Amino acid sequence: MTYNFDEKTNRWGSGCYKWDSMPAEDVIPMWVADMDFRVAQPIIDALNRRVAHGVFGYTKVPERYYDSVISWYSRRHKWHIEREWMMYTSGVVPALSAIVKALTVPGDGVIVQTPVYNCFFSSIRNNGCHVVEAPLRRVPVAGDEGLFTYEMDFDALERACSRDRAKLLILCNPHNPAGRVWKAGELQRLNDICLKHGVRVVADEIHCELVMPGYEYTPFASISDSALDNSITCCSPSKSFNIAGLQMSNIICNDEATRQKIDRAININEICDVNPFGVEAVMAAYDECEDWIVQLNGYISDNYAALRQFFKAEMPQLKVSLLEGTYLVWVDIAPTGMTADALTDRLLSEGRVMVNSGTMYDEGAGNDYIRLNLACPRSQMMEALRRISKVINNR
Repeated sequence: MTYNFDEKTNRWGSGCYKWDSMPAEDVIPMWVADMDFRVAQPIIDALNRRVAHGVFGYTKVPERYYDSVISWYSRRHKWHIEREWMMYTSGVVPALSAIVKALTVPGDGVIVQTPVYNCFFSSIRNNGCHVVEAPLRRVPVAGDEGLFTYEMDFDALERACSRDRAKLLILCNPHNPAGRVWKAGELQRLNDICLKHGVRVVADEIHCELVMPGYEYTPFASISDSALDNSITCCSPSKSFNIAGLQMSNIICNDEATRQKIDRAININEICDVNPFGVEAVMAAYDECEDWIVQLNGYISDNYAALRQFFKAEMPQLKVSLLEGTYLVWVDIAPTGMTADALTDRLLSEGRVMVNSGTMYDEGAGNDYIRLNLACPRSQMMEALRRISKVINNR
């Protein structure tokens, strides 16, 4: 089936957090990480069949659900997951919070590689732990002065892991907002350092299907037996298939004792129940929608190419991150002389575009960045970029 990602869907008045949080209908949202594309038709069909049944009581997750997840990861990523390794819950952020609760005590340290997804910070602090930063290292992209990317700073990681009370590292793979799809060698070296210091890896792999042509996602737990034994993986089709509102995710862990601790924390946090629509959507996505995700990634890649061309022509003073994965672009706005928060406010008030301030993802260095969401019809993205350019260039 061929999908038309240029088609616009009016999301105003649908209870949509991304759009209905805007102060007026003339604002274009390029902030919160969901997509403005209609979901794949098999998902809609599956949900319609479930609605037609007419009864929506408490949900028992069927064995077919586990089969769908296992088959998907085996086909797409050559990672074999055993049925008993899997636990479900309502979302990756609740899963992360439950894992931190299960495997730490207040006062422990949890390592993050900044800049990084803002909810990592709250999941750590809400459980009485403290954030230990192992900042990524920004590097230029050879042959293109307008691009930069990030690499792991293994010396910083070694220092962070050697702290007495560092117990966990939350890995973002692929990385939000840096746009990196970590290579197997990078993941293996990270695991070696964590094993050396007794730090367990919690891999947030929610963006794992959003990978640009020429790059390949590697599940952290798949790189070696030691990585599997030393990790817990959190995954969901919610970002990739635009079904975040249906609230369904999985925790994958091969150690029974650890699973029992996590299950206890899930129940303490009261996040053990899921809704029937999330279950149906996951099965439809993994069983019937591979063609949709392939076409989506091609469209996002083309959006990124159009954005790069626009920046070179209209805002050459600004550099953007190399996009290997996700649909989120990290933009260096230091040449404007404005802070991220100040520019974000101006883009909203003057440009009528909503973006994310980089301070959400790095409380220090994030002050020089904003984050843009490209998962929308190209005409909408280009209009937003034109508005941003007018503010940046004081037109």
